[in-house]
Amino acid sequence: MIITLIVAWIIFVILWKLVKTTIKTAITFAAIVILLYFGFGITPQDVLHQITQFTQSFSQTPASK
Repeated sequence: MIITLIVAWIIFVILWKLVKTTIKTAITFAAIVILLYFGFGITPQDVLHQITQFTQSFSQTPASK
């Protein structure tokens, strides 16, 4: 019974840290998007468009040997 509680506590702590990190990342991402939008007039669609263009140009470049 005690081992079960210890394992459950360890899993809970790991999941709690994961949730905290995820929330911090989401808040940071939202802050960056809001700053870009209100500070520079860059919309989230503009950001996604640039990311798409970058990945397409990156995948089209030949690999150097």
